[in-house]
Order: sequence, then C-alpha cells, then structure tokens
Amino acid sequence: MTAVHAEKKAGPIAREQAEMLARHTAGNVISQAVSDYLEENPSTACDLAAVLYDEEGRPASVEAIPYNINKVQAELSLAINRRLEQAGEVCARIPLGSLWSSYLLAGKGPSVRVRICPAGEVSVRLRSSFTSAGINQTCHRIYAEITAEMSAALPLYSFQTSQSFQFLLAESVLVGETPQISPYLN
Repeated sequence: MTAVHAEKKAGPIAREQAEMLARHTAGNVISQAVSDYLEENPSTACDLAAVLYDEEGRPASVEAIPYNINKVQAELSLAINRRLEQAGEVCARIPLGSLWSSYLLAGKGPSVRVRICPAGEVSVRLRSSFTSAGINQTCHRIYAEITAEMSAALPLYSFQTSQSFQFLLAESVLVGETPQISPYLN
C-alpha cells in the first residue's frame, strides 16, 4: 500500500477523531471555567434584568440591565480565555488501527500523537428568551452562548473546528392574571 493511498484512507478518520478530541477538550475547559465563574459570582435574574410593573402591580415589561450584562459577558470571556491559555496544548494519542475503517483493527497498534490547542478568541454572547409556561405565565431565561475555535494537528496536517455551548444564567417565571373562564359560556 502506498503512502498516498494510506493517507487518503486514514486521513478523514484521523480528522474526525481529532475533531472529536478538540470538541471534548473545549467542552471540559469551558464547562469548568463557567462553573468556577458562576460559583465566584452568583447572579440572579434581577441582576441581569428588571421586571417593570404597571399601576395595578401586574408585570408590564422586562428591562435588561446593560451594565451587568456587559460585565458578565466580559468577565466570562476573560475567564474562559484565561483557562484555555492555562490548559495550553493538550496532547492525545490515537491508536493507528483506529485510523482505518476496520472494526477488527480499532484500538490496536502504535499510537499517533494529536495536538489540540486553542486558536483565536472564545466569543461569549448573553441571550434572552421568553417562552410560554402555562396560562398567562411566561418564562424568561438569560443564558450565555459560547463559541470556541480550536485547532488540532496530526503529523501530516492541521485543521480548525468550532464548538458552541449554552449555559443558563438566570430564569424567572412572570405570572399574569388568570382569565375568568366559565364552562357555561358559549
């Protein structure tokens, strides 16, 4: 078997496994960074958004608090990037037999070293959503949407992969008036 034929056969499988390792690494590092940040900075829905009420005490609107949202977004971004820098280059090994499409060879043979390292910046965006939670109830959620760019390198080539994550930061249920419904009305 020629080297070119071996490269064509093993290349796509090696790339797929290296991408999986890169996504796994990004997930672990980002999840730990978010967990640590939330533990150090417990926030509630009222820190990120305020519910405004009408004269009769009914919820009228929800107003975002831009300063707190921007602060959380910036601090979370810094914490994740710092954690990725500290993680540095992560190395893993893939058995050579796993690079072929044969189940018989999977996990067998000498290993090929895969390097995974952060590339570029992690982007953090805070999002808000409203969903129905029942009769005249609305659920308001604020969550962080995090996108990480990672690169992985095998002995013959390297590539980029992207992974997105969502983390719930705050959730509240707004309760309105329950309509008076009679089963006797037509």
